[in-house]
Amino acid sequence: MDFRLFTRNGVEVGEPLREHMGNKLDKVGRFFSRILDCQVALGFQRGMYVCEVTVDANGVIMRGEEHATDLRKAFDRAVEKIEAQIKRHKKWLRDRRHLKTHDMAPEALSVEEAYAEQPVEEVDSDKIKEKIVKVKSFEVKPMSPEEAVTQMELLGHNFFVFVDPDSNNLSIVYKRKDETYGLIRPRF
Repeated sequence: MDFRLFTRNGVEVGEPLREHMGNKLDKVGRFFSRILDCQVALGFQRGMYVCEVTVDANGVIMRGEEHATDLRKAFDRAVEKIEAQIKRHKKWLRDRRHLKTHDMAPEALSVEEAYAEQPVEEVDSDKIKEKIVKVKSFEVKPMSPEEAVTQMELLGHNFFVFVDPDSNNLSIVYKRKDETYGLIRPRF
């Protein structure tokens, strides 16, 4: 399988490792034939190699990230995460009844009502700027809330932003502490 390789922090990839990566990713391609794009990002951080593998499987983004003292181990573990995500996604495709829309019913209170009684704290904007350590940009695609939950789970995130095709507005699904899901539909 063709893949794009990105390196940072002086990480160099020899031909044997590049060949190993290609072979492993070929096996991933046999798991799921609809893979359109694959990226591997390698870096070195705090004495550990970092490997991020991102796969676009026909619009479904899957991502595995691992840290290890050995670059090959970090890559292999990241690919194992991708394989597990592909298996979960294939299972979801076989059984689309995994999530019912009524499980994502709007909360009884609106956001304004929920926070109306909360005291307002002064926020130091400089401290907030210091805590923002990563900024990401991505294309927001139209999909159902169920598809957004699947995408969120595949990425291993706690929330996911998407365009709801019914309203054509941005919406957010998120994982709740009780392992259920929430849906935020902003009003403009």
